[in-house]
Amino acid sequence: MNNIILEARHINKYFHDPVTVKVLDDINFIISKEEFVSVVGKSGCGKSTLLYILSTMDTDFEGDVLIDNESLVHKKEIELARIRNEKIGFIFQFHYLINEFTVLKNVMLPGLKLAHFTEKEIEQRAIEKLEMLDIKDLALKMANKLSGGEKQRVAIARALINNPAIIMGDEPTGNLDKKNREIVFDIFKRLANDYQQTLLIVTHDSTLAEISNRSIEMEDGKIIRQ
Repeated sequence: MNNIILEARHINKYFHDPVTVKVLDDINFIISKEEFVSVVGKSGCGKSTLLYILSTMDTDFEGDVLIDNESLVHKKEIELARIRNEKIGFIFQFHYLINEFTVLKNVMLPGLKLAHFTEKEIEQRAIEKLEMLDIKDLALKMANKLSGGEKQRVAIARALINNPAIIMGDEPTGNLDKKNREIVFDIFKRLANDYQQTLLIVTHDSTLAEISNRSIEMEDGKIIRQ
């Protein structure tokens, strides 16, 4: 049985504005099921650029990315959207919740889009995710009434709704104070240890890197340690 969830093969990326600059240079690594991996490095080293390629949001690159043994190269946008929705849960630095919706509806949205279950079943799954993150009591609160830390926990619940093969995060603690960073650290540890969730988190935060199982360190568009 193949336990590889994500594989990057010889990824190269160029920016062309105004001159051509190579921003990712022959990136190769694998992430296995249940691994909690952090990607670290100084600002501008290419880690967020890499994450956007791995998450199917950027398709202008050389090489190949496989998620759950399925290559992302040469796929049409509709196919990439399906993979994104089914296989990837994404957590941004900013939560991107819809303020006019309740917490429950925000968490349900990716499930409603995927439409593998009835609305009632998706609602039940959303409540389970909120309960898992100890924020079930916020379910009927409007998103614009939440604190920053609460919003990020709701964003994590939303990322989990479709039971993704992998959770990807781009500086998910970068906008939080110390107390809320620690809450999110604890959530990631629980997701990895108790729920066997595979995680790939880009971060500047040394504490987050320390609690991950493995760190991939980047410098000037290259992996220098993994």
